[in-house]
Amino acid sequence: CPSPSELRPSNGTRLCALLYADNSPYYEQCCAGAVLEVPPGTDMPYLPRGWAGRTSSLVVGTRCELTVWSRRAKEGKSRRFGA
Repeated sequence: CPSPSELRPSNGTRLCALLYADNSPYYEQCCAGAVLEVPPGTDMPYLPRGWAGRTSSLVVGTRCELTVWSRRAKEGKSRRFGA
């Protein structure tokens, strides 16, 4: 997985989080598969099509916080992740 300070897409702008579709019990194989990029200031009450319940790994950038909810539209239990 990239380190939190390395979160930058190909165009070089800063990212707050990367969500990955595939995971593995072996660390070197984590953070694989499809990737969802989360830019700073993003507010997504609904995940893009195909991502609900699919994220298995994530990396949150430095000076960023990612909050996720157990139900759609920011309902249910929430959990916060940081670098």
